[in-house]
Amino acid sequence: MLFAKTPNPPYYAVIFTSQRTEKDDEGYGKVANLMDELASKQPGFLGVESSRDQDGIGITVSYWNSLESIKLWKDNMPHQKAQEKGKSDWYSKYITRICKVERDYTFSK
Repeated sequence: MLFAKTPNPPYYAVIFTSQRTEKDDEGYGKVANLMDELASKQPGFLGVESSRDQDGIGITVSYWNSLESIKLWKDNMPHQKAQEKGKSDWYSKYITRICKVERDYTFSK
C-alpha cells in the first residue's frame, strides 16, 4: 500500500469500512480499480489508501479538498452504479465516515 500524498491540513477524509460477502469476486477488483481511476480524475481528489484483510474487512480512506468535492464524487453516475452493485452483491455491511483533517503527523526512517 502506498501512502497518499496529502497537502497541509485542513482537508477531508472519507473513511469507507466494509465487510465483503461470501460471494465470488464477480468483478469486484476490476470495478474497485476503475473507481480509484475515476476518483483520481474528480476535481478535489487528493489521494486514496486502502487495505483488506483475509476475513473480508476492508478500509479505504480517500482524501478530498472540500465537502463539495466529496458530494460530487458521491453523485458521480458510474460511482452510483458501483455503489448499487456493492449493496446488492459485494458487501454484507459498510459504514462511511466523513471527517475534517485538522492536523497530520509523519514519521519515516
